[in-house]
Amino acid sequence: MEKRLGDFQLQTTQIRQTREFPFSDREFQQARRLIYQLAGISMSDLKQDLVYGRLVRRLRATGHTSFQAYLDFVERDRGAEREAFINALTTNLTSFFREPHHFPILADHARKRPAHEPFRVWCAASSTGEEPYSIAITLAEALPTTRRVEILASDIDTQVLAQAQRGEYPLLRVRAMSAERQSRFFITGAGVPAGMARAKPELIERIRFSKINLLEPTWSVRGPLDVIFCRNVMIYFDKPTQRKLLERFKPMLRPDGLLICGHSESFQHHADLFRNLGHTVYTPAGAVRT
Repeated sequence: MEKRLGDFQLQTTQIRQTREFPFSDREFQQARRLIYQLAGISMSDLKQDLVYGRLVRRLRATGHTSFQAYLDFVERDRGAEREAFINALTTNLTSFFREPHHFPILADHARKRPAHEPFRVWCAASSTGEEPYSIAITLAEALPTTRRVEILASDIDTQVLAQAQRGEYPLLRVRAMSAERQSRFFITGAGVPAGMARAKPELIERIRFSKINLLEPTWSVRGPLDVIFCRNVMIYFDKPTQRKLLERFKPMLRPDGLLICGHSESFQHHADLFRNLGHTVYTPAGAVRT
């Protein structure tokens, strides 16, 4: 076991010695501190190689010849490069109807709400858009066409938001859905790039996309909300940051609203704020559900 560990450490050292730019532990700590301050993302010591791989592209793009110079530039910047730095270190892994057990729960909750009220959903980490489009499809199938539905889809990464707004996806991803859903909600052929499918306008129109940094003191979204999707986001935040976000989410939800999280996220230590309904679905503490 010790020999294997030693061989791994030697290989890692050799890889780092052949890097295009030196990347010291001090520079890695500076990058960690910056992404935590700007986006709340807490990175472990094991992420040094990942951070190098993501940021070295920004050094090339900006013409910097060292990580120290680049990171100092990001610290001073208040515009495009600070945004590019955040985009580079943001993970955007998603798919249509990911964690599928949540969508029947969403549909059932929507059907139970008063028909005269708009049904309002915030997807707080929309990434490239598969999640908010899955939400929109679910609600289109569950509710009458006359029912007013409002979906806000936000992300900190402006590049993935632009992609989501286009609503274009590789056919392979779309074909994971049923043929009925493909036909009803997507188009191919004329006007759509080869090998791609595009969400139909009536689906795109149901979603408003907006850049929101969850660490910002104010958000461009107001309650009351029926559902907040914040899946596979909290795992990147430390416990104090998680607590602050939950404290802000709670008053934005209706008393019987739902907070839907990812399969690896648990808020059992925040039972004063949210009550676990199972399947990583929570409701504000004190709410009485029927």
